[in-house]
Amino acid sequence: MGIGETRKEQLYPTMTASQLNAARRFAGGPERSFAPHERVYDVGQRDVPAWLVLTGSIESGRQGGIGNETLIVVHGPGQMSGEISQLSGRATLASGRAGADGAVALPYDAAHLRALIVGSADVGETIMRAFILRRVALIEAGLTGGAGSVLLGARNAPDLVRLSGFLTRNGYPHMVVPACEPEGRELVERLGVLDGELPLMICPDGTILKRPSDQEAAACLGMGPSLTPGKRYDVAVVGAGPAGLATAVYAASEGLSVLVCDARAYGGQAGASARIENYLGFPTGISGQALAGRAFSQAMKFGAELAIPLSVERLECPFERGTRPFILHLGNGQSVLARAVVIASGARYRRPDVANLGELEGAGVSYWASPIEAKLCEGEEVALVGGGNSAGQAVVSLAPFVSRLHLFARRSLEETMSRYLVDRIGALANIELHIGSEVVGVEGDRTGGLTGARFRNRDTGATEHRALRHLFLFVGADPNTDWLNGCVSLDDKGYVLTGNAIGFGSRLPLETSQLGIFAVGDVRSGSTKRVAAAVGEGAAVVAQLHGVLTQR
Repeated sequence: MGIGETRKEQLYPTMTASQLNAARRFAGGPERSFAPHERVYDVGQRDVPAWLVLTGSIESGRQGGIGNETLIVVHGPGQMSGEISQLSGRATLASGRAGADGAVALPYDAAHLRALIVGSADVGETIMRAFILRRVALIEAGLTGGAGSVLLGARNAPDLVRLSGFLTRNGYPHMVVPACEPEGRELVERLGVLDGELPLMICPDGTILKRPSDQEAAACLGMGPSLTPGKRYDVAVVGAGPAGLATAVYAASEGLSVLVCDARAYGGQAGASARIENYLGFPTGISGQALAGRAFSQAMKFGAELAIPLSVERLECPFERGTRPFILHLGNGQSVLARAVVIASGARYRRPDVANLGELEGAGVSYWASPIEAKLCEGEEVALVGGGNSAGQAVVSLAPFVSRLHLFARRSLEETMSRYLVDRIGALANIELHIGSEVVGVEGDRTGGLTGARFRNRDTGATEHRALRHLFLFVGADPNTDWLNGCVSLDDKGYVLTGNAIGFGSRLPLETSQLGIFAVGDVRSGSTKRVAAAVGEGAAVVAQLHGVLTQR
């Protein structure tokens, strides 16, 4: 039973008389009348207002990539159309038309909708819950092609796995259709595509993309905001992991104009975690994607602009230290200005010095273990290399799906992993530990994928070969600091120095060697590599930002 049946009243709440009176004060314009069956908005349309129905009705529908349009719900008087896209002006995932008797409704564009949610706690809670649940319902419908995009290609093809992971991480509904199955073969024949053109992405508006990049997929879905070239922000945050999202939430809620850029998805490394069990306030644990999704929605609620996927290619600092603005050169060729910059770009898992490894990334070699990867290796024998908490969480999430998991670690797990994860791994019957070993070779190619790997015991030098289709690597991390262009001081490992560690001048605890640039989370030298610590730094840096923006 889906969320549409279990939580229908929360999905489609009807406002009380007092809530309606409160909502009217925040409307983005006068009420508008729609003729019977008149189209109100289309799937894929940007800057669609949420509509508060006063009389009549608005029929909301969803559309899948193969053209099927399905009625979701009929919004009656006192109900509001829309979902989480309406908070930021992104392309809508639903359509709307007036009912048989027409409709009279009030519009709420993104700015007025956010003003309503923030200005009226009672109405805001109701709307936010409804919009988040509606996106969840669309994701559920997308699994069967009822909403969102359709991905067509070979089941384990690296580009198909990449696209599915990209859409999943960013909370967009989609269905994967293997090209080898009857429905897939029929689509391939009907569309007249060649094997070399797969995977295909069929967007909800019917647009067909052949072997698209993440950026092309995002553009087709209208995911990113429309940035104004040369616009000056109070704060530019680079990285949408826990630290960056926390900075965005607290800075935007205090009235600062905030831009957040991330090259792939919100959540960072934590967003790929199947379950985080030691985060304060969640005794039963929470998935990294769920935690990051809530923070992402919060940031949009307070008006932060989140540009995903959009990379920052280069940071340009003023010639004279302490002057501003800073210039951020973006991956789409645009530039934006910022009075202050928060470096929250985190770290990426390190690639071991193993020949042929890069060719097999995404083709059996992975640096995270999301539900997508777990499904791909169901019932198989797999190997995982690493001994930290991220590795432990990955082992625990993969174990129920695989026949056997070989865990290779250089040191005893007790030295590098939280006790609860060590105990849990010890209780799993299908885990085989190989302490003191490392990966030294991989076999296979991009087309056929990984076929095997070689491991070496560091003490004895003995090697062993295992036939594998899936290898997961969690072997430390390197900081994402290439884009900093020499603007700030780094330690000998490439992490950003802050506060007293800089070695000269008086600095705020999270401020770098460049006045007005701060660093938070895993990218900061000496940081505690925990989600809670990253969130704490993201919150703490806002007070320091205020001081800099006010005094300098």
